[in-house]
Amino acid sequence: MSSRAGIATITKRKNRSQRFPPILQGGFRPFFLGGAVWALVVVVLWVSVLTSGAKLATMFDPLVWHRHEMLFGYLGAVIAGFLLTAIPNWTGRPPITGWRLAMLVGLWLVARLAVLFSLLVGAGVAAVFDVGFVLVLAAVCAREIIAAKNRNFPIVLIVLLLAVANGLDHADAFGLVQLSGSGWRAGFTLIVMLIAVIGGRIIPTFTRNWLVKHRPTAASPAPPDRFDSVCLAITAISLAGWVAAFDPLAVGASLVAAGGFQAVRLSRWCGNKTLREPLVLCLHIAYAWLPIGLLLMGTSMLHPGVPLTSALHALSAGAMASMTLAVMIRATLGHTGRALRADGSTVAIFVLVTVGAAVRVAAPVLPFDYNRTVGLAGFLWGGAFLLFAVAYGPKLLGNSLKPQT
Repeated sequence: MSSRAGIATITKRKNRSQRFPPILQGGFRPFFLGGAVWALVVVVLWVSVLTSGAKLATMFDPLVWHRHEMLFGYLGAVIAGFLLTAIPNWTGRPPITGWRLAMLVGLWLVARLAVLFSLLVGAGVAAVFDVGFVLVLAAVCAREIIAAKNRNFPIVLIVLLLAVANGLDHADAFGLVQLSGSGWRAGFTLIVMLIAVIGGRIIPTFTRNWLVKHRPTAASPAPPDRFDSVCLAITAISLAGWVAAFDPLAVGASLVAAGGFQAVRLSRWCGNKTLREPLVLCLHIAYAWLPIGLLLMGTSMLHPGVPLTSALHALSAGAMASMTLAVMIRATLGHTGRALRADGSTVAIFVLVTVGAAVRVAAPVLPFDYNRTVGLAGFLWGGAFLLFAVAYGPKLLGNSLKPQT
């Protein structure tokens, strides 16, 4: 096909997509909104279980369900929304829209309900839908990348690895294999590494762009170099050792080193010069949870008095939640034709998620009732996602202010 014919085909498909409701005109729209709502549902149900003894209709242990759904449910939706929005930019192909997008979102939603109500539908059905969604997402991404002969195919391999980790978590939870949590730890590690890799691309870039426009005389973030590669390698090796349950002392020391390297890496991105721009500053704050979490994780393996749960929540409720909210907000504003500016609700979202994560991380050592402290953390943290749904839901459901590119 000639380039002119290819452009005509793409234009035709884009025009056709405009016939669908706005929510089905881009993957970021239903998946970001659906993911935020699901995160709120999960934290509300988990806090209810923890504080009032409420029962869930899932075959998962409540704690395992909470962990699984935040990792593979909420983050699965955000990853889907991100990839379905980024891949058209990488490949020049039109985005997945309309009925194809609706079917993919529907599969994600059915998977969430099947896992939640697995006592009724069965563990096998829940696993098929849950793992099946990730596999279908990988197939959709692979089709678009291969058709464009794009070099970003490794992202498909990461999605496939997430599907494997998801399946192993199901098998472990239902006693089919004895993995001692290796499945969820593998998925957790993949997400942490995605944050480290993608954060290392977008945070210095967005910071540099803002500084060039608003503070042209200020020093710019250091460009990626060998130090970044070493930092990522140490982080990956350390987390792999944690997944495989290698010698705790060696893995703990390695994780502490990885946390130190990540802290130095973050300091090279000039976050202290972006105090006047919340949309950029929030990315630096979100990434700061990564070295904090790695340092806490390593320290917990070296000194049992430091709770591992604090490290895990620094990386999940802190780094993963904050970074995904930051990305969802920027993508929503940019892809719906709005100015990249943080209003009051946006600032409140980041304050709530940051304070909520901090309270949850500190909960085991605070001199207050643990369950009530966790409930407070859940209230604050969940409030961030509720506010995102309220403030950004209309933008995701409505028409763009200008045509999307």
